[in-house]
Amino acid sequence: MLEEYEINEDTQAILPIDSTKSVVYEQDAEYIVNQPSNKIINYNCNFYGSSYLGRCEGTKKLTGIKTKYPIIIEESRQIIFFPTSSTRNQQTQWISLNNIKSIEKKSDHSIIIFDNDKKINFDISYYSLNNQYIRANLLQSKLYERIIKKQSK
Repeated sequence: MLEEYEINEDTQAILPIDSTKSVVYEQDAEYIVNQPSNKIINYNCNFYGSSYLGRCEGTKKLTGIKTKYPIIIEESRQIIFFPTSSTRNQQTQWISLNNIKSIEKKSDHSIIIFDNDKKINFDISYYSLNNQYIRANLLQSKLYERIIKKQSK
């Protein structure tokens, strides 16, 4: 069991187990971390040189999104995560934008299929999950535009 976890390009999802632990899925591994999902996200925002609130403000300024912010965890590698519910909820699940292959609609839940063909069920409607996915893609697009504009100067 880990006390801290560093999000990287292989991180697929961070799902709460209970109020004190989360499971982190990577391409080829799973870890139990002694922190709730929101604390893992907050730790990584700090680790990569910002704060969670700073990342939320950045998303707001880049996209106009005002709730359930997708956030840039690490800018140079464009590691972006989005929540499945309000971040005030301690049971928020966090999903990596960059590792999603597809999202399947089921009658009472959704399934994310990751690049390595791992499937994880989410107790959230397809509409809500897909909306969060689209918002995270908007953030990535705005970030990419900013990087290209900066490189062309």
